[in-house]
Amino acid sequence: MKILEAKETVIALAGNPNSGKSSLFNALTGSRQHVGNWPGVTVEKKEGRFSYRGLTFRVVDLPGTYSLGAHTEDEIIARDFLFSHPDIVVNVVDSTNLERNLYLTLQLLEMGASLVLVLNMSDEAKAKHIEIDQGRLSTLLGTPVVMTVAPRKEGIPELLERIVTLRGREPRETFRIKYREDIEEEIAKIEALLTLYPELTHRYPSRWLAIKLLEGEKRILQEMNRQSFMKHVFPQVEESKKRLIDRYGEDLETIFANQRYHFITRLVQECMRRKGEEKGTYTLSDRIDRVVTHRFFGIPLFLFTMWLVFQCTFALSEPLVGWIETLFTFLQEKATFILENLGVADFFISFLVDGVINGVGSVLVFVPPIFLLFLAISLLEDSGYIARAAYVMDRLMHILGLHGKSFIPLLLGFGCNVPGIMATRTLENREDRMITMLVNPFISCAARLPVYVLFTGVFFARHQGWIIFSLYLLGIVVAILTAKWFKRYLFKGETSHFVMELPPYRIPTVKGLFIHMWERGSSFIKKAGTIIIAMVVLIWILANLPFGVEYASNESIIGKLGTAMAPLLAPAGFGTWQTAVSLIFGIVAKEVVVGTLAVVYGVGEEGVGEMVRQHFTPLSAYAFMVMTLLYIPCVATIGAIRRESNSWGITIFALGYSLIVGWTMAVLIFQVGQLLGFH
Repeated sequence: MKILEAKETVIALAGNPNSGKSSLFNALTGSRQHVGNWPGVTVEKKEGRFSYRGLTFRVVDLPGTYSLGAHTEDEIIARDFLFSHPDIVVNVVDSTNLERNLYLTLQLLEMGASLVLVLNMSDEAKAKHIEIDQGRLSTLLGTPVVMTVAPRKEGIPELLERIVTLRGREPRETFRIKYREDIEEEIAKIEALLTLYPELTHRYPSRWLAIKLLEGEKRILQEMNRQSFMKHVFPQVEESKKRLIDRYGEDLETIFANQRYHFITRLVQECMRRKGEEKGTYTLSDRIDRVVTHRFFGIPLFLFTMWLVFQCTFALSEPLVGWIETLFTFLQEKATFILENLGVADFFISFLVDGVINGVGSVLVFVPPIFLLFLAISLLEDSGYIARAAYVMDRLMHILGLHGKSFIPLLLGFGCNVPGIMATRTLENREDRMITMLVNPFISCAARLPVYVLFTGVFFARHQGWIIFSLYLLGIVVAILTAKWFKRYLFKGETSHFVMELPPYRIPTVKGLFIHMWERGSSFIKKAGTIIIAMVVLIWILANLPFGVEYASNESIIGKLGTAMAPLLAPAGFGTWQTAVSLIFGIVAKEVVVGTLAVVYGVGEEGVGEMVRQHFTPLSAYAFMVMTLLYIPCVATIGAIRRESNSWGITIFALGYSLIVGWTMAVLIFQVGQLLGFH
């Protein structure tokens, strides 16, 4: 009997994409969760904790996968974690699509997982007249089955009871699918040899491993090749594979997949019924999609949606920004008053007021619009619209020679270019991966937003939403055109086809939206507390050295650095040393641009607007925002490119060509604008 120890129980949450796994994760853990990366890779890892009946549980949300075939990095991560023997696996299944979702369930059961099957979205199944015999399904699979509606926490108490019960249960016999008789004979031969090596079967169930060897899975074969005793097993594996391939005339991976789907078909026929559904009946999602994914209206509707997001974001954030500005003005005045009365040297007063408070305040003032933007993007994602946007843009992407999936990393770039670049690993074709990775930094991330808000607030206050929307649109256009050029001249090759599931539309939960908003927005706050403060302090130091020079003058180190770079920026209309310095430090983090301007101008967040008005015109301000959008990405993005491409050559190329594109576009806008009479 398994001895229960006073330690936390590890639950692995597994399921297909769009099965409601994130909603269930939030329902179980609430706000007690955090996001990091899996060891050794850049794939996101979500963990959370909860307590029930005096027990502590740690929930690990595995990447959403359709199978555990180890063909993608997400599948490899999920399977490796499952073989680290979590105490319980909660398999989340979309009740409206059992046939597709149960394939992963069978793989989990064949692995010997201690599993609870969660039939999520049971309300949607009911709306579609789908009836599932929960008890019969549990009997046939030999595992507990719970029906839930995760956003409303329906079924969660029953799920928790099943988890507690399963926690103390002895390991059951591994689930077996009865394959064809001749296949079973070959599995038995290999399994008999594998059981002679307990050091191997301790990690993997012998039957599961025998099947994987027959399927010829590369990752398993590579691992087994390192085991010296496998030389006694491989001859039997090759003999069995040859015998079965000669008989069935196709590869064994396909044979096993077909057998599993045949089992699932019979299982669904036994446990599921559809009632009262007429032929040709369209669901609400179908009716909405007839408009949203229309070949002519789809793209204009997507552009209008993004424009509406920006308009609402800045209209709602304006009063919040005003409150933060007032707070930091008060802090500056109060700090100056207290420090002067204490007799603190002017040097240290300047450090605290001009360096720290001004610099950080000029960045934090943009937290409200950034959080609201993330809230809007979360709303579009959770409702199911983002998947439609990728589908709609697929036609355009193929015209330009790119894979339709490339638009998904570009969409992620709106939040941050780093996860956008990491998402390129979902592209099977290396050429598509490289192209998408190289153009992703042109997509305007949230870190550039403080620059846009500052300059549009000063010069384009009445049309702020329109101007910022134009910058986001320009980034997309430049990314797509650059990708077209790369495809034609640098990365020639055939583009693979785009296959993507369109989930049904759902009403997002308020809790889920705010959790997603906080996960993304809090990373901005962390940057403000670490990188930005460090950079602002460094800028302040360089603005005071060498000793004796006037603070932030062109005689300081930072002034000389900017003065050397300024002539290169003059054709774009902003050839001052202050703007040159802000762009240089913007390579560290784009949020630093505004903080740098506040420091080198020697003013606070309110004063930086007035200094910008003195040094820029509306035309040069727009050119500066374009330069900020397109020139060298931040160091975090550079690091992501290096890691994902595994090439310093690609990374250096990305830095060089983006700088040229950014400078060229800024110069063209300023020079052509002057010729047209703008100023």
